[in-house]
Amino acid sequence: MGHLSSMFNGLARSLTLRKGRDDGGRETAEAMVKEAKKNDLLLRSSGTVNVTGSDNLASVFSKRGEKGVNQDCFIVWEEFGCQEDMMFCGIFDGHGPWGHFVAKRVRKTMPSTLLCNWQETLTEASIDPDLGLDSDNKHHRVNIWKDSYMKTCAAVDQDLGQHRKINSFYSGTTALTIVRQGELLVVANVGDSRAVLATTSDDGSLVPIQLTVDFKPNLPQEAERITRCKGRVFCLDDEPGVHRVWLPNEESPGLAMSRAFGDYCVKDFGLISVPEVIQRHITAKDQFVVLATDGVWDVVSNQEAVQIVSSIPDRAKSAKRLVEHAARAWKRKRRAVAMDDISAICLFFRSSPSPSEFHPVTM
Repeated sequence: MGHLSSMFNGLARSLTLRKGRDDGGRETAEAMVKEAKKNDLLLRSSGTVNVTGSDNLASVFSKRGEKGVNQDCFIVWEEFGCQEDMMFCGIFDGHGPWGHFVAKRVRKTMPSTLLCNWQETLTEASIDPDLGLDSDNKHHRVNIWKDSYMKTCAAVDQDLGQHRKINSFYSGTTALTIVRQGELLVVANVGDSRAVLATTSDDGSLVPIQLTVDFKPNLPQEAERITRCKGRVFCLDDEPGVHRVWLPNEESPGLAMSRAFGDYCVKDFGLISVPEVIQRHITAKDQFVVLATDGVWDVVSNQEAVQIVSSIPDRAKSAKRLVEHAARAWKRKRRAVAMDDISAICLFFRSSPSPSEFHPVTM
């Protein structure tokens, strides 16, 4: 851990001394990624992260749909930024011909960029008396993360537009990420993946709380922005109820979400990559959070997801069980539609289950 701490200190110095001048901070952050992977603190394939002594356990699983290559990808990073009390989780749902490349690029750039922006904002806050951390630590922690995420998403989208080997003009990705910093949970969402928290009610049963908004084009505030920018929102005749974003004079690209990275063909017509950032203080009643792509939520309700995850004694298998349940639900409920890619991360907040996790879920 001493080496990792020195790397973090190096990141702080790099950002302070070279701010805006070169890639010193980015290089240090990327070195952290390599170190985390070597120490089994980072996961980018189906599996489990459960570091000895940590309160976190993350179960991850993905299943390819029936539309070709799996365009979903994800990342779980324990001891994020060399901080023992921090964890980063992200799930990305690509679309379009280059969607799988776009999703993987965002997965690669977002954590390191967020680290750089977080440390830079943290440094500025500790220096600027108007942003001092002493007066209201929790409030400022939240503002620092929100500001860091805003800068990060803008930088990540700009990186995509400048990437010479990835064509993101007609391709893009959603991004749903969380940072757990002690008992603070920060959730940032771009697109229509969803985060659902399982918490214990007064009668001891588990109830779901949806933490994010599914950014679909027909949401009033999203539709208003798109139409104001001359984009169009409507459903095709053979897809009633599925609202999509279209160019002013073409039936293209037909995006089923109103926020995404990439998709530059419609960035001037209302599509944005601005995240919604929310925070929640984790209490003893909160058990776990599920992050999943729309391949899950198209066929599984929040209540069902929480019920499935909470009913599995072996937490390491929880994401796989949820994804497999969703795959079976596609065959029952949407036989005429090719199954989407289906991916989930189940993040548990305590190292061992409490009895309340296995009470019936309020439906």
